[in-house]
Amino acid sequence: MTDPQNPFAAWMGHMQDMAKAMNPALENFTPTGFEKLWPTMPPEVMETFMGKGVSPEGLDAKTKMLLTLAGLTVLGAQAEAQVRMTIRQAVAQGATKQEIAETIGLMGLFGGLPAMNKAMELANEVLEDSK
Repeated sequence: MTDPQNPFAAWMGHMQDMAKAMNPALENFTPTGFEKLWPTMPPEVMETFMGKGVSPEGLDAKTKMLLTLAGLTVLGAQAEAQVRMTIRQAVAQGATKQEIAETIGLMGLFGGLPAMNKAMELANEVLEDSK
């Protein structure tokens, strides 16, 4: 009798095979590589997906970026590339260092101190690089 393959590992293997079949260069794709390729969204893309174009009475892009940062932080800041990209995009939308720190700090109450500390480290990396 053999052990069944982990369903997540099977799915990931299938998706990697599919990506390689469509474009062999995708075999080595990583979120970090994408982060270097596209560190922030172009303004037109940002407006389409995060702006007020769809809902003029809705949240502005900066608030949406801070909410995204909060969600990534409360989940443990495990998606490092996404945290860094979100911080860069929040800054591009006018978020201050104080607003970013408060957003991350508040999530320490919900996601725990390790999550908050990790997100703060990533934020410091991004904000120092932008000087």
